[in-house]
Amino acid sequence: MGMPYVLARSPDGQLRAFHNVCRHHAAAVASGNGSQDCFTCPYHGWTYGLDGRLRRAPHMRGVENFQAADYGLKQIQMEIWGHFVFLNFDSNGSVTFDAQLGLEGLQAMEAAGITDDHLVHVASRAYSLQCNWKVFCDNYLDGGYHVSVAHPELAAGLDLPSYRSTIYESCSIQSCQPNSAAEARLGEREAAYAFVYPNLMINRYGPWMDTNVVLPDGPNRCTVHFEYWLEESLVHNSSLIEASLAGSDQVQQEDINLCEAVQRGLQSRAYDTGRYAPALEQPMFHFHKLLHTDLMRPL
Repeated sequence: MGMPYVLARSPDGQLRAFHNVCRHHAAAVASGNGSQDCFTCPYHGWTYGLDGRLRRAPHMRGVENFQAADYGLKQIQMEIWGHFVFLNFDSNGSVTFDAQLGLEGLQAMEAAGITDDHLVHVASRAYSLQCNWKVFCDNYLDGGYHVSVAHPELAAGLDLPSYRSTIYESCSIQSCQPNSAAEARLGEREAAYAFVYPNLMINRYGPWMDTNVVLPDGPNRCTVHFEYWLEESLVHNSSLIEASLAGSDQVQQEDINLCEAVQRGLQSRAYDTGRYAPALEQPMFHFHKLLHTDLMRPL
């Protein structure tokens, strides 16, 4: 599946988002990332500026009722928050970022350092899982229930009795203090694990922040895209980066095994429905309630 949108920063410094659809015969005008001064459709050569305006439409001069100004790329409403760009595909623009997440949730994530200006992007990873995307979210949202069982090395660096969860309007934050045995990547600050409904996870721990976006590839498959940020003063510490990414990868491999095992179990005739552990799984229950509300809306 290609990119449904493109982001472009024009020479005036303004960032804009557009649907990745040529206005001629609907081909994608861009793929990947890079630096260029225009988008040229690979199908018939229609060319657009980084501001979305149609610059060139071969063989269209003199066509009746055709005005180039009417055929620019369709713009998408967007909001910038810290390191993140949120796109609003609501055609009438009635849903705002603040209203969707709620002021308290935004303030809590900012207090956790998620919008820290001193973070620099250092790495990207992608993981393919043989499970439904919601299984991955459930695994993330169990309030630390599985950490001591499934992630022994991670658990050794956390003060698990301090683990707590806070629920907000459309997000939740799980947090935990590191202990004296914490590895370098966990640092000395309280770790925060924020879930933004329906499929974004933002983790802030020690000098690190990483984001996980889980996208469905079908009923039994998904892909999780990871992006890693590090405090600016440490971006040249290659040994720290290598060790930290290896530690993160170990946790992800352990979670992949869990999620794929759950997916197989969900398809068994022996399983119907489980039970929540109320003291721990409030974030998961919150996710399920939001999802149920959306699934029950009239089409």
